[in-house]
Amino acid sequence: MLSLPPHFENWFTKRGWSLHPHQRQMLERADAPALLLIAPTGGGKTLAGFLPSLVELASGNHDGLHTLYVSPLKALAADIRRNLGVPIAELELPIRVEDRTADTSYTRKRRQRADPPHILLTTPESLALLISYEDAPRIFAGLKRVVIDEVHALSESKRGDQLMLAVSRLQTLAPGLRRVGLSATVEDPDAIARELACHPDPCTIIHADPGPDPDIAMLTTATPPPWSGGGGKYAIAEVLEQVAAHRTTLIFHNTRAQ
Repeated sequence: MLSLPPHFENWFTKRGWSLHPHQRQMLERADAPALLLIAPTGGGKTLAGFLPSLVELASGNHDGLHTLYVSPLKALAADIRRNLGVPIAELELPIRVEDRTADTSYTRKRRQRADPPHILLTTPESLALLISYEDAPRIFAGLKRVVIDEVHALSESKRGDQLMLAVSRLQTLAPGLRRVGLSATVEDPDAIARELACHPDPCTIIHADPGPDPDIAMLTTATPPPWSGGGGKYAIAEVLEQVAAHRTTLIFHNTRAQ
């Protein structure tokens, strides 16, 4: 069981934040063999997944790879690296975070094998390659936690099957490995928990507060959409007005071009 150290509490206070109940539960149950957190988008599930690792690594007593983060998207791994950099820098934590995807240079990949960071962010495909190397037992010997983000997007797919095989391999290399799954609201959490569990131990499911009921409305724009092409550019002005009128805005889009 972990608790939030005083300097972490002070950092949250300075930012005007406080831990959500599900984030505190993730700390309190950090020693569980497997945890699945179900939380809505914007509910702080990524921070909840990493808090136990940040607390454990804050002491500076761990050498080598401590936490492996697996994302279905390499762009998400890059975003998480930038986001983690803020608390690590402001808390002056002795933690090195790097990502490893298809975009990572050969030189950096080779260095990561020789000197793994404390937290490595990767994809299922890059992980499959990592565990195939002859020095994999050395790389993963000290691994304490694997965090699988958007686990619902990988469930019941070939990529998900490949990933769980890789996690099983990691469990043989690091027998004390703890598994953490992060997911948006799903129809059957128990099914995902069974996949994530380190059998015969069960996977504990933590449900975050879903928040208030959604209030859904269409944005009416003064500018008519084009007959074809153009994506959503015609609505940029009205979208920016909504961003300016609210404290927090999440914008989803279909393609990189948009």
